[in-house]
Amino acid sequence: MKQTKLWINGVWETTEKSTELKAPYTGEVLTKVAKATIADVERAIEGAHETFQSFKKTTAYERAEILYKVVAIMRNRKQELAEILAKEAAKPLTAGLAEIDRTIATYQFAAEAAKQVTGETIPMDAAPGVTDRIGYTKRIPLGVVSAITPFNFPFNLIAHKLGPAFAVGNTVVLKPASQTPLSALVMAHIFKEAGLPDGALQIVTGSGGELSDTLVTHPLVKKVTFTGSGAVGLKIKEKVGLRKVTLELGSNAAVIVEPSTPLEKIMARCVSGAFGFAGQVCISLQRIYVHQSIYHEFTKLFVEETEKLAVGDPLDKKTDVSAMINPSEVERIKNWIDEAKQQGAIVATGAKFTDRTCTPTVMTNVKAHMKVVCEETFAPIVSIIPYNTLDEAIEYVNESELALNAGIYTNVLTDAMKAADLLEAGAVVINDIPTFRVDNMPYGGVKMSGYGKEGIKYAVEEMTDLKLITMKLNY
Repeated sequence: MKQTKLWINGVWETTEKSTELKAPYTGEVLTKVAKATIADVERAIEGAHETFQSFKKTTAYERAEILYKVVAIMRNRKQELAEILAKEAAKPLTAGLAEIDRTIATYQFAAEAAKQVTGETIPMDAAPGVTDRIGYTKRIPLGVVSAITPFNFPFNLIAHKLGPAFAVGNTVVLKPASQTPLSALVMAHIFKEAGLPDGALQIVTGSGGELSDTLVTHPLVKKVTFTGSGAVGLKIKEKVGLRKVTLELGSNAAVIVEPSTPLEKIMARCVSGAFGFAGQVCISLQRIYVHQSIYHEFTKLFVEETEKLAVGDPLDKKTDVSAMINPSEVERIKNWIDEAKQQGAIVATGAKFTDRTCTPTVMTNVKAHMKVVCEETFAPIVSIIPYNTLDEAIEYVNESELALNAGIYTNVLTDAMKAADLLEAGAVVINDIPTFRVDNMPYGGVKMSGYGKEGIKYAVEEMTDLKLITMKLNY
């Protein structure tokens, strides 16, 4: 059985302790994963800081070329990388290939952004009494970035940390999710091949609970970027101090379906948004608010479309939905469904379990206080809820403290614009599901769904400091 290693200062290092990595679908042991110590993390941070002293001096052209080479390498290894996702995360091959395509695009956006980091001239003479000064701004890299990433998009969400960081000359210490280290470690090989200097990327695997304090509070860390649960995000926010921080947290994304919507045209899209990767997506469609005049028709069509989905082996090209990330998550969501049923909810389809899977589940007759509605399920569950007026639907959506993306389907322009103004979310998607994301758009929630923005251009701003330079022309 293979055992993974840590990637520190361009060298693969063994560790005394390791943990077993099991495949979510089969339960078989894939490998033993190196378990880093706090001392390992400290060395990684110190090494990244040392490398930063030279890496920050590289040109935009040089950094862009490294990222373009990453793009080329990944294009040639797409199938292999998608199979890693299938094995360690139970992501079906079709979804895995889609993630690799997005990851490639993310690194390409980062390569292009490396050449577009600009400042502006400041009209110093706009201030009274100033006649002989010029001023301009420039963006400068921060230093060491601590990146802590989740299991659900292990290639692409890592790319949203590494791409913009390297584009501007930062170095990164990466702590990937415990369930998905293999996707991170293969990127060490790829960046090495692409010419990234040793020490610019450090990868430490192990327990987030044991390592995160050092990653967040070490004095050489200048920026923390985290994607994961709200509970962990709040703890990081309390500890991070004056360092820059980006927190991409959870949601229970909602869409409103108005009566002007052609249901047959949106049904497959809504189902895919609800159940893609077994609903383990921050912007997975979890709440569907349907106008009461079309509620029964929508529910019937949605259930029919849901029942077409195939649950099975992620390596089978016919599989639509595979295992949840671990059996404890299956048990949790089974309890949530049982609790909702005891409170009057109805399972229209699904809610059939094995130790590792949950069939796509549609729930009706739910109430706002039920966990399946008001909390993030992160599972293949969607609730369909009727409403009477658009104002009422908007109010239902806004009741949640989670607010990443929200959506509305309508052919009435004024209603679309009303929803765009009144829905409380980081993004409002009109005539599509809230699960929509492209990797150059600003992405980040409000309320309890996050702090700061990702999307390459916006991440570049979060990963740099703005410096003003002004010169007196006559002295």
